[in-house]
Amino acid sequence: MMISSAVFLLLLVMAAFGTIPWCVLLVYVVMSVVTFVAYARDKRAAQRGQWRTGEGTLILLGVLGGWPGALIAQKTLRHKTRKQPFRTVFWASVTINIGLLTVLIIRA
Repeated sequence: MMISSAVFLLLLVMAAFGTIPWCVLLVYVVMSVVTFVAYARDKRAAQRGQWRTGEGTLILLGVLGGWPGALIAQKTLRHKTRKQPFRTVFWASVTINIGLLTVLIIRA
């Protein structure tokens, strides 16, 4: 959760100093909540043997800015922490998101 907290703090500071628009911080917060809920629902469905959220959907939510929420969900719910192929794709998606954010900052 340290990484997620640091990201939110960094985005808050950057928005406060005008480096990024406030809406970028809002997108990260909203998408993180949505992503956390998606992980929680998927965990519950896995426990109950019900229909699950696709891994592609969870990755997409992360790419769209929800990866801090995904990290919190993975840590607190102990979900999606053991499947190495998923973890590899997840961290690749985090890298893509940070790259896109960097481009946004540089062009601003």
